[in-house]
Amino acid sequence: MLTAATQPGTGARTGVTSPQGYRAAAVQAGIRKQRPDLALLVSDVAASAAGCFTTNLCAAPCVDWTRGAVRGKVSAILVNSGNANACNGAQGAKDNAAMAAAAAAALGVEASGVAVASTGVIGVPMPMAKVLPGISRLAAALSPEGGAAAATAIMTTDTRPKERSLAINLTQGTVTIGAMAKGSGMVHPNLATMLTFITTDAAVPGPLLQAMLAQAMARTFNMITVDGDTSTNDMVVALANGAAGVAVGPGTEDAAVFAAALESVCLAMAQAIVADGEGAQRTIAVTVSGAADEGTAVIAAKAVARSALVKTAVAGGDANWGRVMAALGASGAGFDPTQVAIGLGPVVVARNGQGVPFAELEAARVLDLTVVPIVISLGDGPGQATAWGCDLTCEYVKINASYRS
Repeated sequence: MLTAATQPGTGARTGVTSPQGYRAAAVQAGIRKQRPDLALLVSDVAASAAGCFTTNLCAAPCVDWTRGAVRGKVSAILVNSGNANACNGAQGAKDNAAMAAAAAAALGVEASGVAVASTGVIGVPMPMAKVLPGISRLAAALSPEGGAAAATAIMTTDTRPKERSLAINLTQGTVTIGAMAKGSGMVHPNLATMLTFITTDAAVPGPLLQAMLAQAMARTFNMITVDGDTSTNDMVVALANGAAGVAVGPGTEDAAVFAAALESVCLAMAQAIVADGEGAQRTIAVTVSGAADEGTAVIAAKAVARSALVKTAVAGGDANWGRVMAALGASGAGFDPTQVAIGLGPVVVARNGQGVPFAELEAARVLDLTVVPIVISLGDGPGQATAWGCDLTCEYVKINASYRS
């Protein structure tokens, strides 16, 4: 059973250092002008690892490097913000490898066991003269209380750090899952400009951890969108170091409980990313039911959540259900338009594919909520899914019109 709600970590050990056997640190290396931009997360013993990565063909070198690292044991994750080190040719790959090697040397581990993640401006060479000394300072600053600092250092346009921790009672004892994430813009299903790092002190074999993470991804991170753009650098990496002395094996009751807890942490982080969408004032939760199958519901829900017209209607508090219907029709999902019902929370605005009289004031109240629920029925099928997005405001344009500056 879960012994704590999925919530921001509290106390000195927060987020990724909440589980036993993890330390973290952050420094300002000078990649960014004013705030910490380099973070290091270390497991005291090499950990089983799993990862899910961007589908963007222009992936940064850190993606390929870390994809290789998680096939074995991982001792550390090095993360920088302010520079994506993407589209920098052979030099970018060389710099990425040098960053891993520097961290490995400082920690006394193999470079192949150091995962690397970068986020920031694309196409700008990594300032290695600043980064390498910063890595040395990171290693010296590692602490079990460093989780919060690391969560701040990985941010780009985020307005706040994103951390979670969750304790779970298993048959052999209690284990903890911790997480930190960054993400605000260039966020879309199948990963986006988001980085998420998950730690646990449970002993979970790598293949099992990978299967659990992939399952959780399908229902959480791959069901969010801010602006429909998928980035070159995103990844979700999970580590399991076994420091709690509690093993989770495949096919066990504990495995099912742990998988559910992992998914709940992923969902909390995914929702935190959407809530912090660039310029966003409201989160949009699109729930589709009555579809022929789950896949159809997923397609329909994602289409509505990413629709710029739906997003701007929510930003303006406009109960324009026709935009929802149009997004459904263009989604590629199969359904009978004459069976569609749409609601803004409890306020039904369309039934049988047509508008119905509704109280504009009640709809306006729903559209003013922090989380705006759009509820859709496609018919009487068993398929259902929920996708999360955010409204699209003028502030989004301002942020992205001057991103490099």
